[in-house]
Amino acid sequence: MADPFDLAIVGGGVNGCGIARDAAGRGLSVFLCERNDFASATSSASTKLIHGGLRYLEHFEFRLVREALIEREILLHAAPHIIWPLRFVLPHHKGMRPAWFLRLGLFVYDHLGGRKRLPGTRTLDLRRDPVGQPLNAQFTRAFEYSDCWVEDSRLVVLNALDAAERGAELRNNTECLSATRIDRVWRLDLRDGETGVQTEVRAKALVNAAGPWAGLFVQDRVCLTQRAPVRLVKGSHIIVPRLFDHAKAYIFQNSDGRIVFAIPYETYHTLIGTTDVEYDGDPGQVRIGQDEIAYLCAAAGAYFKRPIAPGDVTASYSGVRPLYDDGSADAKAVTRDYVLKLETAADAAPLLNIYGGKLTTYRMLAEAVLERLRPHLPAMGVAWTADAPLPGGDFPVDGFEAEVAAVQSACPVLESTHARRLVRAYGTRAQAVIKGVRSRADLGQHFGADLFAREVAYLMDTEWARTADDVVWRRSKLGLAIGPEGVAHLEAWMRARRHANP
Repeated sequence: MADPFDLAIVGGGVNGCGIARDAAGRGLSVFLCERNDFASATSSASTKLIHGGLRYLEHFEFRLVREALIEREILLHAAPHIIWPLRFVLPHHKGMRPAWFLRLGLFVYDHLGGRKRLPGTRTLDLRRDPVGQPLNAQFTRAFEYSDCWVEDSRLVVLNALDAAERGAELRNNTECLSATRIDRVWRLDLRDGETGVQTEVRAKALVNAAGPWAGLFVQDRVCLTQRAPVRLVKGSHIIVPRLFDHAKAYIFQNSDGRIVFAIPYETYHTLIGTTDVEYDGDPGQVRIGQDEIAYLCAAAGAYFKRPIAPGDVTASYSGVRPLYDDGSADAKAVTRDYVLKLETAADAAPLLNIYGGKLTTYRMLAEAVLERLRPHLPAMGVAWTADAPLPGGDFPVDGFEAEVAAVQSACPVLESTHARRLVRAYGTRAQAVIKGVRSRADLGQHFGADLFAREVAYLMDTEWARTADDVVWRRSKLGLAIGPEGVAHLEAWMRARRHANP
């Protein structure tokens, strides 16, 4: 029987893939399985921000905000292709939080995390500034501050890719049926979701990074009796036709104490979210409710001159946040911090369960997980990810335009918008996607928008893409631009290619 892995991870979201990357880079042998596609659940259903969480200051979560703000700068340098600065406009509403309170919070936000690159807060006169034009005339003053945008599902895939290139074995579409301690190691019984073939692997330590399924994994697959402290909260977003022409985002205060974002999205759209709704059900079946659609339309519509109605919604998505149950009565007040629970006993293989967490702090969470496991895996190396770029991110934060120019120079047949999208997705590795392309015919079959077979083949061979949804919703957001017929052709092409190259 093969030697056991040092570490097995169940769950292919941002936390699981981030841990796999960090552990593999420390010299550990790593196995990770994900029941569906990487980032197929919570990690692709975020508001797509790398941010400190301005509203968390109201709940006195200063450590969490500071940690997240520090990570904001680290991640911006690690992945400038999929993460970039974004300015947020916060209109002052006389009936909501007072102006002095907002100024104080933004002052703390600017200085708490050692901000170096991003510009600080400024006050806007909405009667004169162009960002005031889309808003109702009653809003005359606003505060503008910085955070960052992230292509969330690509962040997950790039962590998985880096982990694999450092020696980790990652399998998507592979379900862990059970995990059992045998002879001081974990035995994981696995099933391939496509073939149904069952296999097993062994590992010295196990990490439960199953996100919304973390509690069910402990109870049903590991068969432990303790209650898992998980609280499921649904967050939903709507996508509508573009509401404004500039590149800044808005953050709106709501009468219920929540905030709602309106963010430029995929050139021709505006993303509006999010909600906080208690959820009790299968996280894999989560869907936006009509009440949530009405809520988001009303929340944004209270600020914009242009009315927003449910009929304007062209797409939506929902995710379940697996928050640590801290006993808060209100869903919006539940902590977004992570909690690590190590379950072990004398001479028993350790199990580390992850509850809660934020997209922004996944890298620090991975470091914390490995430090908790160090006594059980003493051969691991030191932390290293703070200074290491993610795949394709090995260029300066202000070097995006230079990368676009390099791609266009290497492949003149590409439209400028196509070249920009490729660099946004792959960074310096866009050169590998278009290598050898001398004519449009070299790009292969066209599926719609600017998606061609050459890129799809790259995603299948390099980034574990298996279905059309993997390509148009998680490796990209081209599903907003490619119609059902194009998606069907893509699915058929990918299926034929998989069968030809099993």
